[in-house]
Amino acid sequence: MESIQNMISFVREHFNSNQFIPLHEPRFRGNEKKYLAETIDSTFVSSVGAFVDQFENMMQDITGAAKSVAVVNGTASLQVALRLAGVGKDEEVITQALTFIATVNVIAYNNAVPVFVDVDLDTMGLSPKALENFLEEFGELRETGCYNKSTGRRIAACMPMHTFGFPVHLDELMAVCNKWQIPLVEDAAESLGSFYKGKHTGTKGLISGFSFNGNKVVTSGGGGAIITNDIELGTQAKYLTTTAKRPHPYEFFHDEMGYNFRMPNLNAALACAQLESLNDFLEDKRILANKYAEFFKESGIKFRQETADTKANYWLMCVELNNKAEREEFLKNTNNHGIMTRPIWNLMYRLPMYANCQRDAQTNAEFLEERIVNIPSSAR
Repeated sequence: MESIQNMISFVREHFNSNQFIPLHEPRFRGNEKKYLAETIDSTFVSSVGAFVDQFENMMQDITGAAKSVAVVNGTASLQVALRLAGVGKDEEVITQALTFIATVNVIAYNNAVPVFVDVDLDTMGLSPKALENFLEEFGELRETGCYNKSTGRRIAACMPMHTFGFPVHLDELMAVCNKWQIPLVEDAAESLGSFYKGKHTGTKGLISGFSFNGNKVVTSGGGGAIITNDIELGTQAKYLTTTAKRPHPYEFFHDEMGYNFRMPNLNAALACAQLESLNDFLEDKRILANKYAEFFKESGIKFRQETADTKANYWLMCVELNNKAEREEFLKNTNNHGIMTRPIWNLMYRLPMYANCQRDAQTNAEFLEERIVNIPSSAR
């Protein structure tokens, strides 16, 4: 396709490179080396240190949340978030099958059971209408919460994921969850810098988790954050992620099963420097997104853009091809020419460990699975 060759030229021109162009690579152009050196000089390189506290404060300022807790990665943030939301053994969590595997793994880590509900075509995230339809068919309200009539299990939480940083329809999802008395836990791992109706993602639900992996908008190498507006819940999150140890000058007493999930100070130092550059990264990415939108307008390939009432971070930008055959041709040609592109994830119920999970028709998820491709999205 001529449009693919033109796209390859466009990407090389934008990034001013004839070398391999990755999907998303970090940029270190601020105080990263300075803060890392300060951390090493302080000798506080593990889970206690000034940068851990600074990182939590910065995340509260950026998101507007009442409480932030630094943890080792985004997966850990969601695992603990679900536990704090009250998810227990053999209970169910409704989520989307079109997601990164960590979204579903954290449900299993809590000995709970995933249930897959379809996504919306515009956001690629959990659909309020599909959720309502599922609950009308299978939901049953009892004194102790919402139960699945087909399995007899309590539906303990609903966890949408903001796919590639595009916010889901949060108000509508919240309305359905409130009606059915189901806590909403946001998988905001990919959405730092994204807003829904002026509010940062991760602040609408009961609790949420963010990721700072090496391929995110902002990275700490490995790291995550739990975000909540419930101070008591946030305090409990910090307690659980620091091994649930009661404060004492020298005694070690742990009164429940906790986790050694605290973010190391070294990672926090890197994260703080990166967060200082967050607005610049977001501006760079928005410039690229606007360029892509203009370029693809004439190509017959759909460039996915933010929806009304949202501001996306454009973490991983993506195009929508007309069918699977065109998707395969696009992937093959771009990668053969040193431009990294990749398809959206395999749907979770196609994986052996989640093949038997309950799901609805998944019409939109399967449509998107065959057509969506991520394209180079790094800040300049």
